[in-house]
Amino acid sequence: MQSSIGSGLWQTFRFWGVGVSLLTLLTACGEAPAPPSAVSLNSLYNDEQPALSGDGRLLAFITNRNGGTEIAVYNLQTRQFVQLRGLNRTGAIAQSPSLSRTGRYIVYLVSDRGRPVIALYDQALERSEILNNSYRHWIRNPKISPDGRYIVFETSRRGQWDIEVLDRGPNIEFDIEDGSLLP
Repeated sequence: MQSSIGSGLWQTFRFWGVGVSLLTLLTACGEAPAPPSAVSLNSLYNDEQPALSGDGRLLAFITNRNGGTEIAVYNLQTRQFVQLRGLNRTGAIAQSPSLSRTGRYIVYLVSDRGRPVIALYDQALERSEILNNSYRHWIRNPKISPDGRYIVFETSRRGQWDIEVLDRGPNIEFDIEDGSLLP
């Protein structure tokens, strides 16, 4: 009986010894995988369609970190995610984000009743609004100007992909850095 217990302990020790040796070897070679982290920029999640703010401070991208397709915003200076209330709707599929100069405005596509529509998120107001709810044609790749006034996008209105410009008007609150003048 003692010999079978001793043999079992020896096999367990040999198993752990091999495991520790392999782990030491992998660590020494720099091949040990990093632990997954949902708070870092690069992770085991799908992150795609990156867009930078005009000042280079914020990065917006599409991710599946919370189980659905949504927009994440990451501050490159503080290396932290920015929590934006009202940006992502439950069950909606977001894509193609674009940011204004300081990231105050984020324009993106979101599926509404099976069709993509352009949405605009205002960080100051913490809310999103649909800009083209009655538009009947397919659209893609919206981009916002640095000041937040103009949005360009591709449309299939004429049976081919063309470019259209949406002017939000001169009475909007422009995205400017504190103290700067408009050109």
